[in-house]
Amino acid sequence: MDIGEIYFWTATINQWQRLLWPDQYKDVITDSLTYLTKAGKIDVFGFVIMPNHVHLIWRTKDFNCKESAQGSFLKYTAHEFRKLLYVEDRRQLECYRVESDNKKHEFWQRDPLAIYLYSRKVAFQKLDYMHRNPLAEHWQLAKDPCEYKYSSARYYEMNEKDFSFLKDLREEL
Repeated sequence: MDIGEIYFWTATINQWQRLLWPDQYKDVITDSLTYLTKAGKIDVFGFVIMPNHVHLIWRTKDFNCKESAQGSFLKYTAHEFRKLLYVEDRRQLECYRVESDNKKHEFWQRDPLAIYLYSRKVAFQKLDYMHRNPLAEHWQLAKDPCEYKYSSARYYEMNEKDFSFLKDLREEL
């Protein structure tokens, strides 16, 4: 991802496990986005957190120390997931165990998908796709995009800013 450009980005939980089903795991993600936004490292224009993946429309603005902003996001959330599972369900923690020299657990699949949003039309197609994700037949998390809490749909449809880190994509493109 090039710094300063807007991307549609998807990160998936390792082996498509539904780690993000409980709200406290979704809160780890929103906390990380809030921190990185306040630190001036990213701009978030849209998001949805699903039970086993997250979609973002975002722009990285700067490195977070020596790491990319997306690397910091993945690293921080993984550490927090590990802490939660260590306390709540150590058996489930074992589902993420890996044989590696630099880590014991891997929560995110490698190589998240990043698609450069080269036009307003493509950006809003991706935003609509994200907001409709919770309505998919295999999820049925909501009947209307605005009903799903962990999404930017309410911001765009009802002008309700439930997450301080959101910026308006309509003002950028």
